[in-house]
This record gives sequence, structure tokens and C-alpha cells, in this order.
Amino acid sequence: MNPLGLRWTIGDVSSRGFEALRLSIWGAQAAFGGEIRMAVVVNSLDVEEAKSRTGDVPSQVEWLPAGGPPDVLTDFLDKDMAEGVAWKLAPLRVFPDIHELSLDNDCILWSIPPAISAWIEEEEPRCLIAADVKLALGAFTQFTRPEPRNTGIRGLPPHHDLAAAFARVLAEHPTKLRSELDEQGLQALAFDLDRRAHVVPTEDVSICSPFWPHQQNLGRHGAHFVGLNAHRLPWSHYDRPASEWVAEHWDAHRPELYRRVGLGFPAANGSLPSANDLRI
Repeated sequence: MNPLGLRWTIGDVSSRGFEALRLSIWGAQAAFGGEIRMAVVVNSLDVEEAKSRTGDVPSQVEWLPAGGPPDVLTDFLDKDMAEGVAWKLAPLRVFPDIHELSLDNDCILWSIPPAISAWIEEEEPRCLIAADVKLALGAFTQFTRPEPRNTGIRGLPPHHDLAAAFARVLAEHPTKLRSELDEQGLQALAFDLDRRAHVVPTEDVSICSPFWPHQQNLGRHGAHFVGLNAHRLPWSHYDRPASEWVAEHWDAHRPELYRRVGLGFPAANGSLPSANDLRI
């Protein structure tokens, strides 16, 4: 396998979001091997605080402060970076000289989807993105191909100039990024420039939540637990707070997730297992 670096972005998310990050890191190591390069980029809170909330992870994980948004997006962002727009793009690259795979903190892999294997080994490298269950590409929807895509998984080949790709898209479609969906649409369009990106299907990595049209079950190789990061969701579903549905859904999958990434399940007192509890 060609050299690969994995990166995550984390901010001031819910406790379940930090637990998911921990599972995602261990799952990535189980899937890609113990020598894989890994980094977590932290925004909106102190790096040491993020490390503490995440718990025990492999020793090779680098923890990095996010810094500001990339210069190429400066003129296209609201001052308050509404909805966390552009955080996962700060910085644009962590491992610029090798294949770089970005996972959302709530996206957990336990084995390698075939699309990712093909992307890593392809002789003429191109980008990679995840599929989605519904079209959600914001202001860029009319300019992209019609298949739904999701930036919970993103892959860039070595030396790929993402800033130049964004500049090309924004020169042709100068659009203010006002939401995460706008950011997602910008990336989907940029990743398809010149050669269409590889796509990880939802059968392999499910878009997982209790709310239709999301998938309630785990995928063959992973699951992206959308909505898990929110401290509280400001709406109800069947007269019950949406946050309660998300918590119940997550708790139902936790034992199997720990098993699949090779960790012992947390003790009854809620404490997380250490690396010594690994079964891999």
C-alpha cells in the first residue's frame, strides 16, 4: 500500500463526539496498520483539553492546532464562520507529500472500503469522497453531478493542490460559504475537477442516524454517525427531543463498535478502557 496519512478535525463537540473520535482513531489503526501516520487538528478549544476528552489513543497520533481558515477562502466566508464552515479545511493539508485521508470525528472505519483501496493504489491519482443518502451540497448543488456526496470521508492524492482547485471553482462560481452544506458542495465540485473522484458507497460506510433517510445500521466497513457531535439538537421527532433519539441510537451501537475496532467495552462506571485493553 502506498504511504498514507489520516487526519481528523475536532472542536468543542459533545462527549459522544469525543468517544467517536477515539473509536475512529483505533479503528483506523486496526484497518490500515500500526505504522500509519495520524493527526488530529483541534479548533475552538485547547489541544490538551481535546486530548483529555478523547482519552487514550495510539502514541503516534499528532495533535495540532487548527490555525485560521485557508487564504483561498478568506473572501468567501462570513466573519463568524457560521456553522463551523471551513474548520475541516484548516489547514488544507497535513500530509501533503502522501495520500491524505480525512475522516470526520464521528466517522468510524474498522476495515478498508474497496473504493479507498483503489484510490490509494491507482497509478493516476485522483480525489476521493463519500456518498450520501440525500443531496445536500448547498449553493453549489446546481453545478455538481447529481449523485449525493458527503465530506465525512475525503481523500487527496500526493501533492494535490486543493487551494488551486478551490480557486478554480470560486472563480467560476463566486459564492459566499454560509453553511456546512455550501462548504460540502464546494469540496464535491473541486474534487471532481479534471477527473471524477472515487466515491465510497453508503453500503460500505453508512450515513448512520435514527432519522430517515439516514441508515440505522452499520455499513460493511464503517459508519458515519451524523448528528452525534451536537450538544443539543433544537428540534423534536415524534414529540421527543431529537437529541434523545441520537443518544439512544448511539448507545445501541456502542458495544458492537468497540468490538469491531478491537477495544474492550467501557466499564460499568463509565470509564474508558486503556490501550492495555486492546484485543487486536
